[in-house]
Amino acid sequence: MSEIIKNLSGHGVSVWLDDISRERLRTGNLETLIREKGVVGVTSNPTIFASALSKGDAYTTQLHDLAVRGVEVEEAVRAITTYDIRWAADVLRPVYDATGGIDGRVSLEVDPRLARETDKTIAEARALWWMVDRPNLMIKIPATVEGLPAITRALAEGISVNVTLIFSLERYRAVMDAWLAGLEQAKAAGLDLSAIESVASFFVSRVDTEIDKRLDKIGSPEAAALKGKAAVANAQLAYAAFEEVVGSPRWQALQAAGARPQRPLWASTGTKDPSYPDTLYVDELVAPGTVNTMPEKTLDAVADHGKITGDTVRGSYEQAWNSMAALKDAGIDYDDVVRVLEEEGVEKFEASWNELLATVAAELRKA
Repeated sequence: MSEIIKNLSGHGVSVWLDDISRERLRTGNLETLIREKGVVGVTSNPTIFASALSKGDAYTTQLHDLAVRGVEVEEAVRAITTYDIRWAADVLRPVYDATGGIDGRVSLEVDPRLARETDKTIAEARALWWMVDRPNLMIKIPATVEGLPAITRALAEGISVNVTLIFSLERYRAVMDAWLAGLEQAKAAGLDLSAIESVASFFVSRVDTEIDKRLDKIGSPEAAALKGKAAVANAQLAYAAFEEVVGSPRWQALQAAGARPQRPLWASTGTKDPSYPDTLYVDELVAPGTVNTMPEKTLDAVADHGKITGDTVRGSYEQAWNSMAALKDAGIDYDDVVRVLEEEGVEKFEASWNELLATVAAELRKA
């Protein structure tokens, strides 16, 4: 295994792969990444599945069988995606067992078209949990206002949850409140809290993409000097909020009952701006008890030349606050930025889901 990845893991960061495909599974590539690159989890999303379906012939046989059986397109999509998730969960089961259920996790997202519908999201989460039927599954639920009560309900029923599309510190605090409420309800129902795992996916690179675009429009030297600072500062302050919550009496009561923390997960960690180091959002977000889910390109870059110097988060809070204050002084409206990012995030995943449906529909017609 890469010494750099060992060093990263040694500082408390779990390395998850932000990708899945039938081809990756059937060739044994995922096992190779677990063995050689320290991968201990997998995340998926509608864009990843749409990409996987558009390449190669790995899905041909299953698509043919679904077509012969006359399966409707939405049911076919669920049959295809849950098959891959079950397979990945089985590959990662040894990691799950070795870490006592902390890692070895595979995430599957609810239909993104339901992001603004609480009851349907809850029903979808239950259905996916049943369909996959693996203890190391996580159901991804978006951190929209409507998603918050669905997060609570799923956790209360013993469903492990990956909360996705978090951009703002305010919303992250609401996510942690929803998580605590879910565990409290699970405890009241007599469930085993140690079996319920959760992560909160705080998106990183997209914050810089949006804010850098606005800084370019401002056009001043002061604005230019702030480019590339917002995303890391935002994530660092999210970790500060996490520390506050896990230091609270409310959490400590749940921890005493066997609960485990909802780990911050750094998502969208591939750099979009080629002028930035390709390992930026890994090197600068090292903190204990976190997850970094990376596309394979970023994983390879980190394994090759990442600069892991220890904890780069907990001593940075004052600097992070200063960076956010400077952005505000420069004219950046943080609340508007995170609102736009959430709306675009939901729209992008919905577009990918529709692309996935269209791809499967076309393949079913051909079969």
